[in-house]
Amino acid sequence: MHWMASAMRAARAQLDIATHNLANASTDGFRRTAATTTIARDGLAVFERTVREQGAVRSTGRRFDLALLGEGAFHVGTTLTREGAFTRDRDGFLIDDRGRRLHGAHGVLRVSEDATIASDGTVRDGGRVVERIPLPPATRVLAGALETSSVNPIGETLAILGAQRAFETAQKTLLAIDATREKAANDVVRVR
Repeated sequence: MHWMASAMRAARAQLDIATHNLANASTDGFRRTAATTTIARDGLAVFERTVREQGAVRSTGRRFDLALLGEGAFHVGTTLTREGAFTRDRDGFLIDDRGRRLHGAHGVLRVSEDATIASDGTVRDGGRVVERIPLPPATRVLAGALETSSVNPIGETLAILGAQRAFETAQKTLLAIDATREKAANDVVRVR
């Protein structure tokens, strides 16, 4: 019974991961999470990891939309994100849709409307270098574009169906074990 309960917990964890991925299928810069089920000492366990697949890049034509090509993330506020839809606020800071400011190598990024961002992360304003967006080696920035989600909606839908079936199978097995135990206990009482 313990193993079936752990199988139900594992299926539920896989279902949660797949539904989270599917919910973010249209979120720019989102990288899907993969679930791996392993046999542990006390039952089945699910481990999750972020898949390092590059999402497709779509052109937007907006000057401060930035797509990362390779590893890394943008530092906005106190978090890291690959979502690169930035706009310039009234004070000249580049912000995301939540109002968090984009950080460069030396602090928050403040630019004029005419600033440009090169593929190596160099920020030029008025012809001079004013800042640099820190990037890991071999990573480039593409201005005027956004990285789309790396989620395959069909694959995640199939993962949801598989997790639901696994849960139902474990549940039915658990009910069958319980019914067998109950019948055995009742039969012992009748024999006496």
